[in-house]
Amino acid sequence: MTDLTALKQQLIDEVEARQDELIELCSNLIKIPSENPPGDSTEISQFIADYLAQFDLKTDWHESTDKMFNLISSIGQDEGKHLIYCGHTDVVPAGDLSKWDFDPFSGEVKDGWLLGRGASDMKAGLGGIIFAYALLKRLHVELPGKLTLAIVPDEETGGEFGVPWLLENGLIKGDGALIAEPSSWLNPTIGQKGSYWFELEVFGEPGHGSLSPLAGNNAITDAIAAIEKIRTLWDLEITIPEEVQGLIDVSKKYMREVEKERERFQPVLEKITVNIGTIQGGTKSNVIPESCKVQVDCRLPFGVTRDEVTAYLKKNLDELGIRYEIRPFGFRSHANYTPASDPVCKAIVDNISYVTGEEAYGVMQWASSDARHFRDYNIPVLQYGPAYLPTIHGYNERVRVEDIVRCAKVYAAAVIDFLFEQ
Repeated sequence: MTDLTALKQQLIDEVEARQDELIELCSNLIKIPSENPPGDSTEISQFIADYLAQFDLKTDWHESTDKMFNLISSIGQDEGKHLIYCGHTDVVPAGDLSKWDFDPFSGEVKDGWLLGRGASDMKAGLGGIIFAYALLKRLHVELPGKLTLAIVPDEETGGEFGVPWLLENGLIKGDGALIAEPSSWLNPTIGQKGSYWFELEVFGEPGHGSLSPLAGNNAITDAIAAIEKIRTLWDLEITIPEEVQGLIDVSKKYMREVEKERERFQPVLEKITVNIGTIQGGTKSNVIPESCKVQVDCRLPFGVTRDEVTAYLKKNLDELGIRYEIRPFGFRSHANYTPASDPVCKAIVDNISYVTGEEAYGVMQWASSDARHFRDYNIPVLQYGPAYLPTIHGYNERVRVEDIVRCAKVYAAAVIDFLFEQ
């Protein structure tokens, strides 16, 4: 056993021995409501800063907008490699409390599960990286490089005041990054599809409803025709670039063999998905509507750009002879990935295998995340975190305690592989 292997094993053993502390930390994070909206991260940020301070770890506060705080803390030295561990403090709203079987902000541990809003997305992962980071300091591990903890407030709404704000302002830099977002227990996500959200507004001419369709011009019926054209994006044949075909193939294998209930979703990895999310139009049933707005969420595979999608939409909508405008909003990105051979991917994947004794490999995510922002700044990144995936953003959100402990072990051990590797 090499000295580095012995050090990794020591950290893993310490996480195991202190797992009650880890779970208490995650529970306390859940007990602090940090729903976004409204997005006020004051209380949870103060809790995290106070937790780190008890181990003499300094935290820098950066308020990116009113009551949204980014926290940065670092250990190690400027010479050598630089690794970033990142997590977000915000959670989606709990919604109708009567539909929960338990208090969503209880942080209760019951029958091997940690319960509450954010348990899977992503306060268990957040607690894991905070715990692993503090553990390195508590055990006086001398790092040959730097480990930075970047805790952000504004992920769940796709906002600009978290990771992108830190990167734009030059407040975080690194040779690799890990986001403790929910994932499968053996399969971190090393790539994401692109996002193209847009609002289509169709314009008509008002008139008395009793004269339709001979009078006026009905914006809603024109919008229905437009929606049918938009939905044909799914039918487009996309040529997947050869360089990412291996990632697509292994991700299909994952959907067939690991998340078997998702086997039927394999085509989404190579298709443009189209979700007609909202429709708003008209004023009264007896008035011909002069406007109809439709909001659409498209996810783009490798091999197609937003500009190409826009050109396709305009060509097909123009053929309808309708009056319309398309306005992008929300998530906007191209499909992106980090090669499995990158040191940060290897550090996480190798240590998942080391901790579990099972084969681990990275896969493609069919949604989007903050990972795209790191890649925009040429920082290789992947996502790995504890989760019970069916409950994310839903009622009765929870995560297995054993998954939290396993991920924290991986976080601690991966720091050694990444920073000590020359």
